[in-house]
Amino acid sequence: MPEAFRIDQYKEDLGRIAHDIFETMLGVEIQQAEQEWLPARDRLTGAVYLAGAWRGAVLLECDCNQAYYFTTRLMAVPLPEGINDDVRDTMGELANMLGGNLKSVLPRGVVLSMPSVVEGGDYSLRVCGGNAVVERASYCSPEGVFWITLVELPDGPAKDQKRDGR
Repeated sequence: MPEAFRIDQYKEDLGRIAHDIFETMLGVEIQQAEQEWLPARDRLTGAVYLAGAWRGAVLLECDCNQAYYFTTRLMAVPLPEGINDDVRDTMGELANMLGGNLKSVLPRGVVLSMPSVVEGGDYSLRVCGGNAVVERASYCSPEGVFWITLVELPDGPAKDQKRDGR
């Protein structure tokens, strides 16, 4: 039986996955950064949720200008002038690629949700089912810093635990 995935061991895998996705799919080189997360109103968050032998979520957070840049690179469309369906689809697809690739290092039987996208930074994310463990890594692209957050729900009795989406 494979060893259970532990959130504190994710950084190397997540970093490799993020680099591969951004370089291969967007042609964008990224570097790990040591940038503290701060709340911002001008933000988009793409999220996917994982359930099964491992439960949690993967979130990709960036400012709108960065999301426009990612959209142009992924979809080969002109730079969007505002949040539109292409931008939402890009953020959801990037979160989906991160979660789908991370799933390969998680225990067997983990399934991935459809992606969701949150606009703005004034929100809270409620992850139900246990005491969530949150790890966040920052990355730098030519358009600035973005964050990838991993939320893990350890096994145990179901409890409703509110966690900020930051």
